[in-house]
Amino acid sequence: MVLPDAALQHTLDRFYSETVGPYWPPERRLVEEGYGGLPFPFIEIPAPAFVMELRTSMEGLLGYLGTWSATQRYVHATGRDPLPELAREIGSRWGDPRAQTIVRWPLSLRVGRTRSVSAA
Repeated sequence: MVLPDAALQHTLDRFYSETVGPYWPPERRLVEEGYGGLPFPFIEIPAPAFVMELRTSMEGLLGYLGTWSATQRYVHATGRDPLPELAREIGSRWGDPRAQTIVRWPLSLRVGRTRSVSAA
């Protein structure tokens, strides 16, 4: 996820990797690596870059972060919700919590074609 503000991005990156990072399932690495570690029985061809965008408020962003499996596992393991502290950290930088910003997610995909079969 990419935020347009570098300081907000740094705070989000720290939340992702340090706060809830230990609670991500091992399979999360596949997403982070763009599925590059998976067997791919096709001739791989370059794929265009895709990005998903959402205009959201701070409340919307925090709501989304609350759906992360790592956040849920953190809550279950520690008995506390990490989002109020994150809200305090980003609140002063965000400004009006109703103000919206664009959040971007790069989408990873692998594209391939089957091997051509020669006609006999």
